[in-house]
Amino acid sequence: MPLSKPVRRRLQHRRKVECRGFLREDGLWDIEARMLDLKADTVELPLRGDVPAGEPIHDLGLRVTLDQQMLIHEVEAFIDASPFPQCPAITSAFKKLEGTRIGPGWQRQCRDRVGGALGCTHLNELLQPIATTAIQTMWPNSDIDVMRLGADLMVNSCHSWAQNSDVIKTLLPDRYKPYPAGAVIEKESL
Repeated sequence: MPLSKPVRRRLQHRRKVECRGFLREDGLWDIEARMLDLKADTVELPLRGDVPAGEPIHDLGLRVTLDQQMLIHEVEAFIDASPFPQCPAITSAFKKLEGTRIGPGWQRQCRDRVGGALGCTHLNELLQPIATTAIQTMWPNSDIDVMRLGADLMVNSCHSWAQNSDVIKTLLPDRYKPYPAGAVIEKESL
C-alpha cells in the first residue's frame, strides 16, 4: 500500500543507499553498500566550496568480504565526496572490523572499533544494512542454515520475529517462547 498523497512540497534532499551481495568464485561473499546524499539546490560548503544541485555531498561506501560463518575477512571503504577534506582519511579505520563476525553483539563491536571519532557516521550507518544484506544474499544460496543464522540475528527484532510469534512457532519451534502480553522484550543488536 503506497503512502497517502502528500501536501504540496518541494524536494530539498535525496539520500540513496544501495546494498548488493555477491558470491565470489573463491566461495567467499562480498557485500557492498553505497550512500549518496544529493541536494536539490546548490549548496556552499565552507571547506569545500559550492556543490551544484544534484552533485553528491556524500558519495561513500563499503565492501565487506565474509565467509559462510559470517566471519569478516576483509573490509574496504571509500569516500569520494564529503563536506570536509579530511573525511577520506578515516576509510582505513574500517579494517578494524576484519576478524569480527556478523551476529549478535556485532553492532556493539562496530561501535567499539569505529564508533564516534574513531570512524565515520555515514559509513557506520551502512553497517546495519550490510549485515541484513549478507543474510539475504546467502539465503538460499549457501550451505549454512541461514534460517537458523537469521534466528540468531532476528529473534525479537520485530513483531514477526518475536519469540512468541507464529513465525517462530512454525519455522523455529525450538526458539518459540511464549511471554505474557505486554511484556517488554529486549533485543540484542547485531
